[in-house]
Amino acid sequence: MSEAVTKEDLKQFSLLIFDKIEYLFNQSNLVKKETDDPEWLKSKAVRKLLDISAGSVQNLRTTQKVRFKKVLGSYYYNKEDLLKLFSDE
Repeated sequence: MSEAVTKEDLKQFSLLIFDKIEYLFNQSNLVKKETDDPEWLKSKAVRKLLDISAGSVQNLRTTQKVRFKKVLGSYYYNKEDLLKLFSDE
């Protein structure tokens, strides 16, 4: 027994495809930006790069596993330290 494909099914499928395309586009931009990024990254960039929570970023800071700087209330983390930390594990 086969089911008919409705307009709503096609609409949902197209939204899914667009979401996947947007995700892939953003991932390719992230890779491109990583090569152009400065040596220091803001907390939000660290969370996005490593796919970790804000608490995990804070834990890295408080345990002094990575170098950081506080500038006008924003924390900046040393990118090289972060990459070394997670490449060793």
